[in-house]
Amino acid sequence: MTEGEGLFRDGDLIRVIGREGVLIAAGGAASLLQTAHPKVGQGVYDHSYTADDPSRRLRNTMGWVYTVQFGTREEAEALSALVRKGHEAVTGPDYEANDPELQVWVAATLFAVAAQFYQLLFRRTLSRAELEEFYRQSKVYATILGCPEERMPGTYTEFREYYASMLHTLEVNDTSRAVAEQVLHPKLPGGPLGAPGLAAVRLLTAGLMPAPIREQYGWKWNAGRELRFRLLIKALQVVYPRLPLRVRTIPRDVYLASTRQMLAKARRRPAISISTNGYGKDAAA
Repeated sequence: MTEGEGLFRDGDLIRVIGREGVLIAAGGAASLLQTAHPKVGQGVYDHSYTADDPSRRLRNTMGWVYTVQFGTREEAEALSALVRKGHEAVTGPDYEANDPELQVWVAATLFAVAAQFYQLLFRRTLSRAELEEFYRQSKVYATILGCPEERMPGTYTEFREYYASMLHTLEVNDTSRAVAEQVLHPKLPGGPLGAPGLAAVRLLTAGLMPAPIREQYGWKWNAGRELRFRLLIKALQVVYPRLPLRVRTIPRDVYLASTRQMLAKARRRPAISISTNGYGKDAAA
């Protein structure tokens, strides 16, 4: 691999799917699947700045994701080292952010929600071989943070078994529900002006959430909400794929540029000071 080359190539599915900015709208489903795990939920509740600064949380999270997907190997490894270092401070009586068990679950949700939403939005069914490829590439979300690859389900078939088991054994607790309230009702500038967009995100989050977890969160789901969800998806299916690719990838370009500026500043400092209020706290959670 030559200097400056990334972990992936442009034709790889992790890039083809990951470049779509609309996936950010499905981030709530991935995030709240992660925090449905009691240990992840407690860690986010105890250490996260989601409630106080949701925009910065989103910027840091997406900056890391896009850097792993599209950055150079050096950038991806440098930023992930910052995340790992920051996660060392994210501990509690029953959890550690660097616990491979939690890293596997976070990576699993990132893969599952991206595959689900991409296929739904583009009305495209990924072949078994494509799902195998995409899953294999998505293991990086755990392994680049130090999770041994052997802790991940080895194949897509094994992933499906693991994921189904988790969905039917996780027990959402009050702490996870409190985190969900922070995610779904954030304090954003603009007040009432942002209400319609947030309502759409909440509907999308609930609609994409697997039923066993949605029920445990206590979210209302009936025929009316199902219909509104389907209408929202149909509207997105009509409009979004017809946008020019350069428009659809604006979020990636913006977040990646911002992250590269941060990394450049860090390299110029005599020493890097890690704060659990920055990338280290919950950039991958």
